[in-house]
Order: sequence, then structure tokens, then C-alpha cells
Amino acid sequence: MKGFVIAGTGSGVGKTSVTTGIMSLLSKRYRVQGYKVGPDFIDPMYHSAATGRPSRNLDSFMMDDDTIRNLVGYSSKDADICVIEGVRGLYEGLSGDSDIGSTAYIAKLLDLPVVLVVDAGSLTRSTAAIVNGFRAFDPDIRIAGVILNKVSGPQHSDKLDVAMSAYCSDVEVVGKIRKDRDNALGQRHLGLNTVLDPERSGIASLERLVEGLDLDVLMGIAESTDPCLPSHCPYHEDDVSADIAVPYDDAYCFYYRENLECLEASGFRVRRFSPIAGDPLPDADAVYLGGGYPELHAEAISSNSDFLEGVRNMSLEGKPVLGECGGLMSMCSKMVDKEGKAHEMIGIFGCDSVFVNKRHGPTYVMADPTPDNPLFHGSVRAHEYHYSEVIPGDGAVFGFDVRRGAGIDGRRDGLTVRNSLGTYMHQHALSSDDWAKGFRDGLR
Repeated sequence: MKGFVIAGTGSGVGKTSVTTGIMSLLSKRYRVQGYKVGPDFIDPMYHSAATGRPSRNLDSFMMDDDTIRNLVGYSSKDADICVIEGVRGLYEGLSGDSDIGSTAYIAKLLDLPVVLVVDAGSLTRSTAAIVNGFRAFDPDIRIAGVILNKVSGPQHSDKLDVAMSAYCSDVEVVGKIRKDRDNALGQRHLGLNTVLDPERSGIASLERLVEGLDLDVLMGIAESTDPCLPSHCPYHEDDVSADIAVPYDDAYCFYYRENLECLEASGFRVRRFSPIAGDPLPDADAVYLGGGYPELHAEAISSNSDFLEGVRNMSLEGKPVLGECGGLMSMCSKMVDKEGKAHEMIGIFGCDSVFVNKRHGPTYVMADPTPDNPLFHGSVRAHEYHYSEVIPGDGAVFGFDVRRGAGIDGRRDGLTVRNSLGTYMHQHALSSDDWAKGFRDGLR
């Protein structure tokens, strides 16, 4: 498995734009498998649009080492090269003195070289100082290349050449990228804009952004190592021969690829549909409502009575229903948007979700299921990130006691009734031995 990690000196240096552009250009010549370090849904959408292959999340808080190595080996067995985009700065992780959750941890675990993206705007010699500081911080990290971003013009470029040659001559400068505001990726309150359609993803502009980089140098870096990884199926396999309805559009698009594959490995047929396009709920035996931006499409969701009534009836019949974050919001009685307008929702839980101007997370979560939890029965590691609050009524039953994280009320998460569970947590299927077991058991 040949590849490299694209890391940054910090957030906002252009990692996603640079990584996506590189993936797209390399995909014209090779089969490229993309990855994202940490809990992120949107960056992998860009990777997938660029490569034509589903990108994967690698998270050392939610997954153990053997699982990460197995996932990479399994998902890259027919690829020519792996490109891993880091999270935040190279060394940022769960705490100030630990590698866990960091890009550096993944690079060392997989024995891959690092290509460091540096925001060189207004810097010359200081750029070399930054690079050398990152190299010296952890001798087990091999920074094999540097990409200098936000270079203002020829004079700036020439000074950077001199500085890098004088102080970092043994590090490959893969290339320099001119400052280009037109090719910045759009943002909204949970991060970058989602990209579900490659035709409107702006991938071509990101190719232009990185067209001056030396892809042959990058391939040389990638070929400098070739770790041998296990490639067997990482999921529990079963054959329930059932259907699970999974909404997939801009309102519901935050799913780890592995969660859907885990359901498929259990024998579920995943039936995608779009509530905001007016699609009714497909005939199914279970429902999985992911996160996304339902608050931006609350009116369309509220007007889709076939969807709302369909999920409500499935819950009343005792079929498994899981809602994560935006899915939880949709399972409430009403969703109050940022203008204060209330929209009718599914009504499984007798409480409202309210959009607030306060960010919860992003943060890692540790929680323990309560005896009332219908779907999960082992300790959970997950993440949460939301701008809404759910206000539970008297007598609300919770499915999780939260040890780390905010949950719904600061100490509990997972509203539950019958076989329905709505939670702010996003779990990764490979953070537990058999994530889909509760869905299967709920059919029996």
C-alpha cells in the first residue's frame, strides 16, 4: 500500500482544497483511495467526488490500531495509491500531550511519509523555521515534502526558494500555490458546503489550484514506503435479508461509509431516498436517519407527509429507527429554525429541537448505554457537533449516560422509545465489535 499523508501546520492552510485537487489529478492516471483523519463527513465527500471512490475516515480515538490498519488494507486493496488528508495541524489530537486523534498518530501507525502544507502568506525565512520546527518536534515523523500555499507573486516565490534551499535543502518542495480567493471552498455553519453531485463540486477549479505541483515528486514520495496491511472484511457478517431506509440528500448526508457497509455486511439492503425532493419512505424493515442540514430544509421535510408518517408508523410498530444529530432533530415533534419558525416533524419524541447560535463541539464523546437503550449495549466512543438543542419533556427516557461530551442535557443522550433511538452522537461502525447487532435483533 503506497501513499502519503497531506498534513497542515494548522487549520485553514488549505489542506482540503490542496488534497482534493491532488486526488483529482492523480486519479486521471492512477486508482486513488482517499482518507480523512478524524471525525469529518464533508471533506470525504470532496475526496469521493475527486477519485470516484468512497473516502474513509481514520480515527485513533474511535478505532483501535489493528482496526485502522485493517480498514486501510481492506479499502485500498485494488488501489494504486492512498492519499490521506490530515485534521487540523499535524500534531493536534485529543489532548495537549498525546498523539491520540492526531494526523501524526495515523502517519506513524501506517508508516507513511508526510507532505506538509504551509501557509506561506507574508512569510519567507520564517517558512523554513516552521518546517524545521515541525520536523524536529517528533523524529518518528518523516516530513518528505512541503507544499507552500498562498504565495503572492514572483518576488515572494523567489525568496521562498532561497530560504528553503538555505535551511531545508533535504526536504522536497513539491510546489508552490499562488494565492487564489476564487478557488476557496464555500463554508457554512458545520464546515464546508456539502458536495453530493460531482458535477457541481468545483473539482475542476481545485485541479487548477494545484496544477503547478510536481506529481512525479509526489509519486516518488508515495513509493518510498509500502507497508503490508491486513485486507480481510472488517465487519461482522450475517444474512438478515432485510431493507433499511436511509435518506440521502443535503438534509441527511452525514454517514460514515463504514456504517452503511456494516449494515450491508449484516444482510441489509440500503434503500436511499431524498425526503427534501419529496420521496416517500421506501418499504423497509428499519430506518437510519443521518445528520446533515435538516434545519436548512425544514419546510421541505415538514411538507413531506409520506416521509414523516412513514417513519412515525415504523416507530409505532416497534421497528428499529436510529437518528443521529439531524436525524434526532427530525424525530422530535417540531424543529425550530434560526428564524424562530417551527416546522412539524416526525413526532416520535414529544419535544422540540431548536436551532441556537451556540456551537456544541466538535468534540469526542464517551458514553455508556442504559438498560433502556434498544440498539446499543456496549460502551460507546463517538463524536458530536451541532448548533441545535433538544429540550426533553418530563419523563423522557435516555439511552446513554455521557462520560465525555455534552449529549442532550450535559450528562445524558439518546432519547428512546420502543425500538427508536435519537442521539446527538455520530458513532463509527468500526468503533465497536458488531455495530449493526441492535438493528438485526430489532427484527426478531
